[in-house]
Amino acid sequence: MAEVDSLRTSLVRHLVTEGTIHDRRVAAAFEAVPRHLFVPDAPLDIAYADDVVPMKRNRAGVVVSSVSQPSIIALMLEQAAIRPGDRVLEIGSGGYNAALMRELAGSGGAVTTVDIDPEVTDRARTLLDEAGYDDVAVVRADGTFGDPDGAPYDRIVVTVTAWDIATAWLRQLRPLGRIVVPLRVRGQTRSIAFDRVGDHLESRSTTICGFVSMQGAGANYERLIPLDDAGLSFDEDQEDEPHPSDDVLTLPVEQTWSGVEVHRQDPVLLDLYLWLATTLPGYCVLSGDGLKWVGAVATADSLAYVVLRPGRSDGQVELGCSGHGPDAAELIDRVLEQVHVWDRTLRHGPGPTFEVHAAGDVLSPGFHIARRHSYITVNWEV
Repeated sequence: MAEVDSLRTSLVRHLVTEGTIHDRRVAAAFEAVPRHLFVPDAPLDIAYADDVVPMKRNRAGVVVSSVSQPSIIALMLEQAAIRPGDRVLEIGSGGYNAALMRELAGSGGAVTTVDIDPEVTDRARTLLDEAGYDDVAVVRADGTFGDPDGAPYDRIVVTVTAWDIATAWLRQLRPLGRIVVPLRVRGQTRSIAFDRVGDHLESRSTTICGFVSMQGAGANYERLIPLDDAGLSFDEDQEDEPHPSDDVLTLPVEQTWSGVEVHRQDPVLLDLYLWLATTLPGYCVLSGDGLKWVGAVATADSLAYVVLRPGRSDGQVELGCSGHGPDAAELIDRVLEQVHVWDRTLRHGPGPTFEVHAAGDVLSPGFHIARRHSYITVNWEV
């Protein structure tokens, strides 16, 4: 109908104008797939808005299944660079993304979408059939183990937050194939496009994103240390990292400003946090009332964390560091030293690169993060 066609065209025009879509084939896929059929309970204006549509919540009210924001889907599809004839595996099903990938793979390709939740796979099967994509294979299984029946795959696209690269994904990915995965590293999630190079993965592009968490054998959760009106988050591999008592934020505060300014909306700030994570022992994430989500460094009795104040011009903020406890001054100095290193040598560079090696492999130089089945290596180019 005319309204649907107009809304879909407007969405594609928005994604192109905003610079999210560069590939004409990706734009054509968005034009072809009727998104509203995959969110049947949403009004048309919501279905074609550039926003996520929640589909299922758990008993605590946390979203466990959704149809992702179109701009995030588009970014990941451009990262994936799906070619006509490709065999594609999607981890985390909803139907809409699988239909887009089916358009990109064409009649000579094949798409399989996997999800652990039978309610999700049943809905995906029904909606894909109704939208005319009955040749997409829908498999109910734990996505951690992929789908060996359809392997090897040219492309694997993971649409749930992962803390690790599952061994099965690497094994089921064709040599020189690509996997795009929202990987959770030190408190932040990045959609990373990895190419398989020999027996390991090397990143080709990264972008900040957010997805629902993976369930099943691949589920993982950050270690949360409660503080008064706040909390510290550590990764699973930081089990032995010390942390201060829950009243540390009530201790007298020390504060120093760096003179370094950034735009408050600039995602480069997340690169800074990752840089701090790769250079400072005890790195964690502090969140809570008035603190939002900031990089921090903890010891057994002290805490220091990044703070912001208005800069010299509109939209700019100056970076500083606040600290509590007997080691506060030393921790503040460490944090600000690395802020200045980042500002001088890395801020305007290409950003971090990532490699993934299976446990037991010889690792490349860099900062290594241990996972259950792999090591993630982070490097910075000057």
